[in-house]
Parts: sequence; structure tokens; C-alpha cells
Amino acid sequence: MPELPEVETAVRLLRPQLEGRRIASAEVFWPRTIGGQAPAAFAQAVVGARVATLRRRAKYIVADLERGGRGAGALLVHLRMTGRLYVEPARAPRDKFVKLELALEKGKVLRFLDVRKFGRFLFVEDAASELAALGPEPLEPQFKAQWLQVALGARKRRIKPLLLDQEFLAGMGNIYTDECLHQAGIHPLARSDRIDAARVKRLHEAIRSVLRAAIQREGSSFDVFYRTPEGQPGSYQDQFKVYGRTGKPCRVCGEPIARVVVGQRGTHFCRRCQKR
Repeated sequence: MPELPEVETAVRLLRPQLEGRRIASAEVFWPRTIGGQAPAAFAQAVVGARVATLRRRAKYIVADLERGGRGAGALLVHLRMTGRLYVEPARAPRDKFVKLELALEKGKVLRFLDVRKFGRFLFVEDAASELAALGPEPLEPQFKAQWLQVALGARKRRIKPLLLDQEFLAGMGNIYTDECLHQAGIHPLARSDRIDAARVKRLHEAIRSVLRAAIQREGSSFDVFYRTPEGQPGSYQDQFKVYGRTGKPCRVCGEPIARVVVGQRGTHFCRRCQKR
């Protein structure tokens, strides 16, 4: 599933192609993609509106819409496992896995491709209300080591599932949580309230540095599904220290990378670098 770096990459590449563009028409080929709303009602809500801003919140792509300079709801896109958004000329052949498309001005079309059909492309009246339960953004200035230490100390949970909880911290997923915990030297099963201040500081630094590095490399393509809006794979997978490297030597100490299941998620770590 695309995580914060992959979604941020999509937003940055799509922003110049979408902001300021008017939606001329909408076609829905798989109704579940729009969350049960009737395709006719969805089209009525979005056709004629302009994309005022394109941004990311957690793992969501948010397109704020306007009509006549006033807010007109928003589109919330969650890529899930195999979703991909891209803009191309309307005359380009439509891929058979495209579930929805929005015709734009100047002969372009925004297409949402989703092989496994888990993604969502929703119209909502108020994006802020829909996303109100999400935790803080790890790359925003408000995310500080002091906040993280207090927040971890207030909970008695295993650190790996806690970091995956979107209401605790927005945008983290399985890949980057494993990488951040390794860089910080924290075992994935460590209790959050028992992590000392020095390791919390390292974790805070790791979260920010790993996510920024992954964004610079346009995310991670560890399977055939994740591609940028331009159709290119990311390259951060070449930098993985632990994720997907079971049995291979740790790049820091040489210890074979271990794999366990934590909260139903495959979890990769180094027993020597991340002592419990």
C-alpha cells in the first residue's frame, strides 16, 4: 500500500497538471470506487468545479474544489494497494483497469487505475471533518521530539502497531515504520512508555529523515503496482536496511535480518541493532 512518500510524490507531480483546471465531465466504471454514491450524483457534484488546491493529508490525496471562487467540497483519493492517478491526453487509449476518469480542460483526462479495486475516489462536502481523526503530520514543524516523548509515554502499546495507527501519527506504514525503528535502534515490540528520551529523539529524527529521503527518491517500488503519475518506479527500495530483507545481513552490523508478525503485519528488524 502506498505510504506517505508515495502519496506525497503523486501530489507533487500531479499538482501542476490539476490545480486551476475545471472538471468537464466524469465517468465512473466501478461504482464501489466512489464509496456507494450514485455515479450520477457524483458527476453532478464535481462537473463544472475547478481544482483549487491539491495536497496530501496522511495517505490521502485531497483535491479542494471551488465554484466561482467559493469552496465546493473536495475529492478524497486513497490509493490503497494498487491505485494510481495520472493525467494523459483524452485521446490516449484507456487502460482496462481504469475505474474512474475526469475530463479536464485542454484535452486532458485524469484517470484512476486500480487493478485490485480497493482504492477509493470520494466526493465529500467537508474534507476537514472527514479527516479530523487523523494524527499529526510527521513532516510538519508541529511534530517535535518533545511531543513524541509525551505521546509515547501516555500509551502502553507496542511501538510498531502504535506508529501504524493513523490516529496517532498520520501517514506511516509498514515499510517506513520498519526502516525508522531500525535507524533509531528500537525493537518493534518495545513498549511505547518504556522507550527512553534518547531513543525517542533518535526515533523522531529517523522518522523525518527516512520520509524525506524516500520522497526525494519518489517512494518505493517493491512490487509491480506502485508507479508515479508519470509511470516511473520509485527508487527508495534500493536503500532499505531491513524491510523485505529477511535473512540478509544487516547493512550496519551484518546480523541476519529477522522477520516476525506484529499486529498481522510482517515486521523486519535486526536483533543486534534493535535489542529488546
